[in-house]
Amino acid sequence: MEWSNVTWFLTALGAVVVLLTRVRLGGTVVDGTGHGAGRHGYSAVLLRLHTTVGVLTLIVWVVALVTGRREIALLALVGWWLLAIVGLLLLARWLPSGGKHSEEAATDAWGSGAGLSLLGHLGMVIGVGYFTFVTLTDRL
Repeated sequence: MEWSNVTWFLTALGAVVVLLTRVRLGGTVVDGTGHGAGRHGYSAVLLRLHTTVGVLTLIVWVVALVTGRREIALLALVGWWLLAIVGLLLLARWLPSGGKHSEEAATDAWGSGAGLSLLGHLGMVIGVGYFTFVTLTDRL
């Protein structure tokens, strides 16, 4: 297996997840709460944090891959794990509220339901686990 090919591929997929999350949730924000796809609103701060950490992490990670510097990769891993955690918090908007008067899940035209979000963010956690493996075992 060529580790670098898998690593670059997963890096590109991570960039897609950050971009699609921003596009999917970046619509209307009212009083600091977004109302994009999902059962609940989400914090606009979480979305900004997800986007900012995602972009910065991608830059640092690509620098680490190009230079092969483990110290930089370790710094990027902190960003990857933070990004995965924030993404899972955004994913929690799909959890049912269970209330008698709760609203139906909001959907969007190109990705109705939680499937796309689940695929992207759970896949991101697996990818970050892989990034951790290749960094800690000096396979960058």
